[in-house]
Amino acid sequence: MLNAAPTDLTGKVALVTGASGGIGTSAVAHFAALGATVYATDIADSFEGPAIYKRFDLLEDADLSALGEWIADIKPDILFNNAALFAMGSVLEKGDLPQLDRLFGVNVRAFYAVLQGCAKSMVAQGQGGSIINMASQAGHRGEALVAHYCATKAAVISYTQSSALALAPHKIRVNAISPGVIDTPMWKTVDALFAKFEDKEIGQKKREVGEAVPLGYMGTPDDVARAAVFLASEQSSYMTAQTIGVDGGNVLR
Repeated sequence: MLNAAPTDLTGKVALVTGASGGIGTSAVAHFAALGATVYATDIADSFEGPAIYKRFDLLEDADLSALGEWIADIKPDILFNNAALFAMGSVLEKGDLPQLDRLFGVNVRAFYAVLQGCAKSMVAQGQGGSIINMASQAGHRGEALVAHYCATKAAVISYTQSSALALAPHKIRVNAISPGVIDTPMWKTVDALFAKFEDKEIGQKKREVGEAVPLGYMGTPDDVARAAVFLASEQSSYMTAQTIGVDGGNVLR
């Protein structure tokens, strides 16, 4: 008889950071649809979706500390560590250190604090767990105008591997997802930045990157959320320290 592992998340508690973006919102919906109790956070004042929501600014130490206390209270079995900032600029641009501080502040420092808080809670509960970190295809290769962002996502991949090895004895699995070009609301900002730095028309860069994907089109937030469900569920019970590409073939690993 086939021993098919379930994707059912009934009885599980999931925490989603960066919940107000396209990918985060989709992850909340997918986890909830499969039975999880979902807690969500972002910098937005409110959130519409099947989750218990609290606002935190991850660049503020007081908020980061309060989020840690919330994590200890809700005791998540699943973390979708998704909050991140994006920016662009030339490595020759003077005065870009504040941009570096902001991106590393959210994408690495706060990311790590949330990972650590959830890991400690999971260890204390003694029931294992699944931590899913959001990397990016940008973490696998440099890009001339996106140096700081690429570096933060490379750090996410490295922390995923190291924390997976550290937490394996506690039956806590740590994996990452590296999306490619995903059609989210953030792409309006990204497209405008490329228009500025590459002297393109609005909409041109978005069209070009979609056409350049081997599958021929941009992905959707649901494509990423389905991978998150896989990593959260028993379907991936023997996987840890891995980074899954959801990129239509953009990066060959």
